[in-house]
Amino acid sequence: MTIEQGWMPVALSSAIEPGTSAGAVVDGAEIVVWRDNKGAAHVWEDRCPHRGMRMSFGFVRGDHIACLYHGWQYDTAGQCQYIPAHPDLEVPKTIKIPTYAAEERNGIIWTCLSEGADSDALPDVAGTATPVRSLYVDCSMDDALGGLADVVLPGSDTPAQFDMIARNAFLLSSGSTHVLIAGQSIAARRIALHMVLINAKPGLAPTIARWAEGLRLRLETQTAIAEVA
Repeated sequence: MTIEQGWMPVALSSAIEPGTSAGAVVDGAEIVVWRDNKGAAHVWEDRCPHRGMRMSFGFVRGDHIACLYHGWQYDTAGQCQYIPAHPDLEVPKTIKIPTYAAEERNGIIWTCLSEGADSDALPDVAGTATPVRSLYVDCSMDDALGGLADVVLPGSDTPAQFDMIARNAFLLSSGSTHVLIAGQSIAARRIALHMVLINAKPGLAPTIARWAEGLRLRLETQTAIAEVA
């Protein structure tokens, strides 16, 4: 399987600390991204099989995540291991949450919702990654690609070099500044751009984060104009 067939970024690694969870959406599918206390990232369907409560509302204890509603606990394979209302029950193996592949590259958590994911297909840029931010934009991925092709990075007056390293990952370079952007498709007109700096100079991340606000306005404005035209 290649990245074009399913790998999708879902969060910055720095955004999911050990013992925490967060909800995300990939092409309309609700998922939970969580990290156990040992630091391993996991991506699952965001629904407890019991009453449908979102697991992203739950809490992490060691290598288990528990549903907020009735406290059902699931191990890292998605298997329910403990039901507080029935502490002596041997939990049936049928009580299980669908799990997805989870990989981390360059400070970004990726997932694939289909089976047979090949981690060798993930983009991997040499260098140390510094997290910048996840930018949520009301436009399509195609609109974002078009708008990013000629952007100017802070400290420069000419368009950055644009290298597409995967269908939804690209590198903007200008001088010693290198911004890796991984695009997450949320809905038809909603995306997230997860940004990290590669081999960044100290103090550059806040500057790029502020620059990203202008980028969002540009992308959304271009999309609005195109829709009217």
